[in-house]
Amino acid sequence: MQYQPLPLPIDKSLARGNDFFEHMNSRRSVRMFSPEPVPRELIEIAVRTANTAPSGANQQPWFFCATSDPILKHRIREAAEIEERENYEGGRMPSSWRKAIAHLGTNSNKEYLDIVPWIVVCFAQKSQILPDGSSQKNYYVNESVGLACGMFISSLHTMGLSTLTHTPNPMGFLSEIFERPATERPYILFPVGYPAKDCIVPDLERKELSKILKVYSL
Repeated sequence: MQYQPLPLPIDKSLARGNDFFEHMNSRRSVRMFSPEPVPRELIEIAVRTANTAPSGANQQPWFFCATSDPILKHRIREAAEIEERENYEGGRMPSSWRKAIAHLGTNSNKEYLDIVPWIVVCFAQKSQILPDGSSQKNYYVNESVGLACGMFISSLHTMGLSTLTHTPNPMGFLSEIFERPATERPYILFPVGYPAKDCIVPDLERKELSKILKVYSL
């Protein structure tokens, strides 16, 4: 298949690039959600967008599970809080990590998992079953799934939705709840919804370009 994207005039490229930067720069992780319903179609669009991500050998080693079931969401909250209490109060989280996240004001209470209309979990597939029933190892799984999750987040933000990259460690309970095979592991838990009207986020600053880029040119 021939692929020949049409080049844009430089002024249009700059305008599009700056518009996209401003759009994505307005994105924030949210822990205060509205219970307002979110149409299933929006979740499907975000997952379809994630599925356009590049992946090692085009193996697309990701699988998404989404639920709006209050009972299932509460099971996830209960299991997540068990692990988070062990992390925050049980001493499993290193003091250096607790210090690093102190400015975020997070704790083991994950009330938003009951409130948010959707919970979406991305699973990373270590291997896949081929049509003949044999198993094939997937390559560059972490890199590929990370790219897909980034595109998932970008799609949600573009549609006016908010999320949070929640990774309660360990996350094996998600495999059990969603009955996923041993060839997969939970990668990120995404609460998805609209921010609450009284939503507050930490006052954070992004690194300046000079801190993240060095250009080598003639």
